[in-house]
Amino acid sequence: MFPGNFVATTPDKPAIVRPATGESLTYRQLDESSVRLAKYLRAAGLEPGDHIALISDNDLRVMEVYWAALRSGLYVTVVNWHLTPAEAAYVVNDCGAKVLLASAGAATAIDTRSGAYPNVIRRLVYGGALPGFDDYAHALAAFDASPLESQPRGQDMLYSSGTTGRPKGIKPKLPEGQVQDVPDPYTAVFAPMYGFDAESVYLCPAPLYHAAPLRFCGVVQSVGGTVVLMDRFEPEEALALIERYRVTHSQWVPTMFVRMLKLPEEVRGKYDMSSLKVAIHAAAPCPPEIKRAMIEWWGPIVYEYYASTEGAGATFIDSEQALAHPGSVGRDGVMGVVHICDDSGAELPVGATGTVWWERDERPFEYHNDPEKTEEATHPDHPTWTTSGDIGYLDEERYLYLTDRAAFTIISGGVNIYPQESENVLTLHPKVYDVAVIGVPNEEMGEEVKAVVQLADGVEPGPEVERELLDFVRERVSHFKAPRSIDFSDDLPRTPTGKLVKHKLRARYLTPAG
Repeated sequence: MFPGNFVATTPDKPAIVRPATGESLTYRQLDESSVRLAKYLRAAGLEPGDHIALISDNDLRVMEVYWAALRSGLYVTVVNWHLTPAEAAYVVNDCGAKVLLASAGAATAIDTRSGAYPNVIRRLVYGGALPGFDDYAHALAAFDASPLESQPRGQDMLYSSGTTGRPKGIKPKLPEGQVQDVPDPYTAVFAPMYGFDAESVYLCPAPLYHAAPLRFCGVVQSVGGTVVLMDRFEPEEALALIERYRVTHSQWVPTMFVRMLKLPEEVRGKYDMSSLKVAIHAAAPCPPEIKRAMIEWWGPIVYEYYASTEGAGATFIDSEQALAHPGSVGRDGVMGVVHICDDSGAELPVGATGTVWWERDERPFEYHNDPEKTEEATHPDHPTWTTSGDIGYLDEERYLYLTDRAAFTIISGGVNIYPQESENVLTLHPKVYDVAVIGVPNEEMGEEVKAVVQLADGVEPGPEVERELLDFVRERVSHFKAPRSIDFSDDLPRTPTGKLVKHKLRARYLTPAG
């Protein structure tokens, strides 16, 4: 399972298209460009196990770079191009990249000073020019596209989204074998589970520096399907692209569901969704009411998986199971076994809330350059159990329910409060466009619960709206869990994949100005 395997059978089939620009890459073009880049990297002295980094917007050439690394036995780190140059340079330098590739469209994240990346020996840019970078197309033109004699399978090494602090590199073990013979673990699991094959048309509405979009594009190209790549998510445009390209598969985050559901009924109804067979969502828990509304709209084609960039484990749930177990993220057993433990590591009974630990045959990852973090993520008594810090519980049928991230837990008067519950309620209010619930300092209680709300267009903030929203959530959530106050904001810090960056939001309240 590898795009090069389809050159002989469907060389002119689009492997990926970019509607915003009208560009596309066929399987032959993807294969030839990734071969040329692989030869460039080898000529630069890179060997299996070395690292390259990429800073790019959603450009088609991201997949050329991805496959060049994966057919060369290299680690590839795709960097969030919304970071500042200093933040992005930290990731490039921390991963030890020897070659840095960049898109001119991501120039705001790139430090062009000569000493910014001490380990980097080559720099390439596509889509324009950058000081100190060689031209990507010119570099590749020096190499032919004849087959490579050896193609050891490489792997991505991605960084956490940094929603709770500085991004952490998650280093998996390199697979053994040749890329054309050995499938990556994501294709092996997700292709049969969701029916990805050569007839699949996959809509990618999210940035490719994020784990799920990048890896799912890789899955689609591993089985010979076509990727439809959006530059950025826009709710109505996403519906239009499903109709235009007869999309069969798609992946979303709950925030995208909310945005689409808040479109006017006449807008939602004017696009043909009948080609869509599988709508996958992940990245954050979905409020049960939102999921139910999506199933009512699109039918029982909504699937959820819960996983992490670390790859510690995964649960899966389909539409029928989700309606029968509202709020669950699914059952374990396919990729690891779930254990719920208290702070000391002792396993808790069914229904008790604690840290979610994953049991595997061996530890699936380590944090790059951070053995202490790796140790913190490893169970004290079970060396093959790992966690990404989520909090949840299991029911009698082993369905998992997430209550929040450990780092987001609010401790007020010695009581743990999980803000996700209030967030899920406030998201449903028609006057709310976006919401975050956080803990802010309180002299008596330690912390108190506060909601920060971005109102829908045309709604003016004020005491009456605040009282309406507080009453709304307190009717549905225990008062001690509900926000004591609401602040209004023009925007909330989210990653382009929809994750709240809560440590940045809380920082506003930890300063004298806040």
